Order: sequence, then C-alpha cells, then structure tokens
Amino acid sequence: MATGAPGGTFSRWTPTPPERGSFPLDHEGECKLQMEKYLKCMKFTANQNAPNCRALAKDYLKCRMDNQLMDQSNWESLGLVNLPNLKNDDNVKNDEQTKSSSSST
Repeated sequence: MATGAPGGTFSRWTPTPPERGSFPLDHEGECKLQMEKYLKCMKFTANQNAPNCRALAKDYLKCRMDNQLMDQSNWESLGLVNLPNLKNDDNVKNDEQTKSSSSST
C-alpha cells in the first residue's frame, strides 16, 4: 500500500505481525470464569497492578494455554513470576474485606 507524503513522494508501508502471533477469541467460553474473575479484580482495584490480580491474570493465561487459545510461554517472559497460587476465591474476598474495613474507619 502506497501512502502520500509531503513533497509528492510515495513510500511503501509494510504491516508487521503481532509479536506473539494471533490471539484467538474464546468462542466456547472455556476461560470465561477466569477472565471474569480477573476483570472483577481489576475493577475492584481501580485497574492497579495488584498481586492478587496478577495471580488471576496468570490463571487466565494458563487456561488459554491449556486450551490452545494461545501459544505456550514461560511465566518469566510474561512477567508473571513469584505470584501466589490460586486455590479459591479467598484472595479476592480477603481484599474486598480489607478495603471495606479500611474505608469504613
């Protein structure tokens, strides 16, 4: 695709593919629960990069990798190392209780 430039010269623009390839949509909803937990956490923390939200992001990306919705990557390259393991919703519940108790004082 040629684009016009000042002075009447033309240059060719070459699109580059995404660094990690395509990111297919989850049409079957295989990772919807993990995605909703992560988005709820981000909304609750006003989009701050909280450790509990990062753990939920790791859980979501693990689900996507396990279901071939993205390529396998190591956690270090994704910036998701040394995070707590998620076993249940206690992390989000504890943060909600902490925030509500600190805001009521």
